Amino acid sequence: MTDQATAEHESISIGATDPPMLTGTIGQHLLETVTAHGSAEALVDAATGRRWTYEQLLVDVDAVALGLVGLGVTQGDRVGIWAPNCPEWTIVQLATARIGAVLVTINPAYRTHELSYVIGQSGLRLIVAVSGFKDASYVDMIAEVRGEHPALVDVIVIDEPSWHELRTSGSTADRRLLDEIEQGLDPGDPINIQYTSGTTGFPKGATLSHRNILNNGWFVGELLGYTEHDRICLPVPFYHCFGMVMGNLAAITHGACMVIPAAAFDPAATLRAVADERCTSLYGVPTMFIAMLADPLVDDLDLTSLRTGIMAGSPCPAETMKQVIDRLGMTEVSICYGMTETSPVSLQTRTDDSIDRRVSTVGRVGPHLQVKIVDPLTGRPVGRGEPGELCTRGYSVMLGYWDQPEKTAEAVDADGWMHTGDLGVMDEDGYVNITGRIKDLVIRGGENISPFEVEQFLMTHPDVIDAQVIGVPDDKYGEELMAWLRVREGATPPDADAVREFCRGRLAHYKIPRYVHHVDEFPMTITGKVRKVEMRALAAELLSDRS
Repeated sequence: MTDQATAEHESISIGATDPPMLTGTIGQHLLETVTAHGSAEALVDAATGRRWTYEQLLVDVDAVALGLVGLGVTQGDRVGIWAPNCPEWTIVQLATARIGAVLVTINPAYRTHELSYVIGQSGLRLIVAVSGFKDASYVDMIAEVRGEHPALVDVIVIDEPSWHELRTSGSTADRRLLDEIEQGLDPGDPINIQYTSGTTGFPKGATLSHRNILNNGWFVGELLGYTEHDRICLPVPFYHCFGMVMGNLAAITHGACMVIPAAAFDPAATLRAVADERCTSLYGVPTMFIAMLADPLVDDLDLTSLRTGIMAGSPCPAETMKQVIDRLGMTEVSICYGMTETSPVSLQTRTDDSIDRRVSTVGRVGPHLQVKIVDPLTGRPVGRGEPGELCTRGYSVMLGYWDQPEKTAEAVDADGWMHTGDLGVMDEDGYVNITGRIKDLVIRGGENISPFEVEQFLMTHPDVIDAQVIGVPDDKYGEELMAWLRVREGATPPDADAVREFCRGRLAHYKIPRYVHHVDEFPMTITGKVRKVEMRALAAELLSDRS
């Protein structure tokens, strides 16, 4: 069955009901894949050359799972993972699923304050971590806060003896115990807590079930045409849904191979991994693809194995999309839209969609899901072509925010609709264009301005490779526009007068930025999203210095 609209005049769309949803737990589907594709390569760590077939991966997963059971971890216990991308991350993800423990994914960029909050809020019983990453000592930070959390019983360090001891103890245990545990698990059980990077206050722990993330990985992979012959290059972080669901679970449900190019994103390492491992799919946010396209290796390596991939996290510039298709050969690249609270993908372009669809929209509703665009004030669906708040409903919506029922009720209404906080427009064919965040909307002198629209226009300037627009306080108009620009290497950065002249006659006067600021990089989250809240704070300092 194809996607359908419930009413032609309303911005409501219902996803296809074919293929059917997956039933069962993550562990059960891992076993099915091992039975079907046991000798196929499952996981490759390009940096170290380590490789696992699906049969070998299951041996390590079960050893770690039984090792955790031996330490007293039971169904529902929270187990943290604090590490950059590495094979052990994936093994812990699957091992916790096998025993029904709830995996708490911890941002590698966190420091003691944030770490302590996550340990306490989730009630971690055990944490698996690397000893450190970049300039941060994870073991020192854990030691610093551990005394505040008596519920944290065990710490396993991947690159220290405790990891080997965990695996060894589990490898000698009776694997039939896992079958007994599996019989007591339910697909609706919570299996993962991911802390969303809130712009104010502490992050909230989106709680996801086997059914949530297993099916989302499955359907994302289905729409990309994945089979056991695909090899997916994953430079996106595992601690986020992009890596662990759209990457790992999409691969596992299709018998495809997961390729880790490096611990953290490195454009050259990613391109080498694609070439050396003959990857057919490549993931990234637009800034990652921009960096790879700018790397000298892009024209020297054989990247002809690439067929598809995913670009998500923020809107894709049209020129970037064209280069991804032309220079990387990703003719079937897909745009995905989602959020942690929806496991994450709600909307996705299809592999045969036009380039215009892929740069002007985030696709249409996924299978077994519903989306609608509503008036933020009344909650009623708006007409096709009219702007409003995007809401989504279906199997992907989270169980709730961990131990925060009031916050859950603010996000998910009584009818099960997740209110995303994103502004969008749905066209007659059900394709959705995201026009910004409700909170990012700039109101200048009574005029509502979408920063995204202005950003897309500024990127048509021949010297601008990326643009971000924010609102800054103004005594006369309430808010004024400020453009942050990245320019191509060797170009003279255009000043505010030059930018205004470029816009004059082509943008309405109230959409023309008053202020221009040039940067080499934007403030970013680890998942590649621009932190506009940080930009607004920095802008206030910059403008106060000018006055």
